[in-house]
Parts: sequence; C-alpha cells; structure tokens
Amino acid sequence: MSSPPESSTGARDAQADRRASALDISTRVDILMRVDMTETLAPIACCAPLAAPGLSEAEAEATAALFRALGDPARVRIVNLIANAGRAVCACDFVLPVGLAQPTVSHHLKKLVEAGLLEREQRGRWAYYSLNPEAAETLRGLADLREGCC
Repeated sequence: MSSPPESSTGARDAQADRRASALDISTRVDILMRVDMTETLAPIACCAPLAAPGLSEAEAEATAALFRALGDPARVRIVNLIANAGRAVCACDFVLPVGLAQPTVSHHLKKLVEAGLLEREQRGRWAYYSLNPEAAETLRGLADLREGCC
C-alpha cells in the first residue's frame, strides 16, 4: 500500500524548507546574541604635528588614519556638533542636523568610534557619543602649523 498523497501546501512547505536550508549560513543571524557595548577602544595613535621636523612611518600612518576618519563632511559635522554640545549626544540627535538617514549616521558614528575620536556610552536603548579627550588634544596639536610654517 502506498502512503496517502501529500497535500499541495505540505509539498510547498517541504520545498520551502529545502530552499531555506540551502541558504548560505552567513545569512542566519542570532538576533538575541549578547554583545558587550561597554568595551572601549584604544585612543588614536600618537600623531606628530604636521609642521614637525620629520614624521616617522608610524606617525604618518596614524595621522593618515585620523584624516581618513575625518575625510567625510558628515563626520566632520558630527564631531563639530559634539564639540559644541559640551556633553554626550544621543545618536538620534544627529539625523536632522546632519541631514542623513539614521543608518548612515550610525555608520559614520561607528567609523569615528573605531578611529578613537569618539567614545560611545550605551544608556538603555540609546547610544550617546562624546569626544575622546585624548583624541581632542591630539587634534589640537596635529594641526598646529605655527612651529615650522611660513
């Protein structure tokens, strides 16, 4: 005796299951994964002032990385907004002033944190950003051209 025929919806479900299992495993994400958002990154590497008598390879690389992080006008505006706020600023407060969508603002904030220019603090659902004091001091000294210029 043969088994009863599968219903058409059952066959479709089985076919969908086979297709889903054939998907690349990298497309499966555990949305409940715990991530430590309190981890702080090391501040930006030491940079020599641009007017210094000479730059080592490491100083030149660190300076270039800093300029890459600030190489987008939106990132410069974000740093400017935080510097003028005088306090930590919620990520949600950048969308209107910068004129970009929230995911794009988050991308720029991530790049600035990775470069060591900003510090990120998680407060419940919201992330607040402030200038890394060491990075701010490095930026002040970096652009000082008075020593050997003109």
